[in-house]
Amino acid sequence: MSDHTVIKSDQEWKQQLSEEQYRVTRQGGTEVPFTGKYHNNKQQGVYHCVCCGEPLFRSDEKYDSGTGWPSFWRPVEGHDPVELRDTSHGMTRVEVRCPSCDAHLGHVFEDGPQPSGLRYCINSASLDFEQKD
Repeated sequence: MSDHTVIKSDQEWKQQLSEEQYRVTRQGGTEVPFTGKYHNNKQQGVYHCVCCGEPLFRSDEKYDSGTGWPSFWRPVEGHDPVELRDTSHGMTRVEVRCPSCDAHLGHVFEDGPQPSGLRYCINSASLDFEQKD
């Protein structure tokens, strides 16, 4: 869990984020599959929360799940997303949120590769990427 909490007003988030980033991270939206800027990113580096900069996932744990969203088999150690039960859209899923600012990131499923068996299916709109030199 993060050692800091980021709290901003709705107006502050709207000023900081694009409309799509706001819709996804603050309103729990989902981007259209295969349209996000990181779904096909092959560069080495770290994915951070677009809202607060929290490090969330590393490129070493990213894989092509074929779902159309960036997928990871584990989060950055010590920065585990908060997991919440999500019963929207007529199904039960596990939503994942940023541990620092409560931004909606995506969902986690138990159909990922080993060693974790998990698939963190994350919206590109909720991420910033810092390329490793």
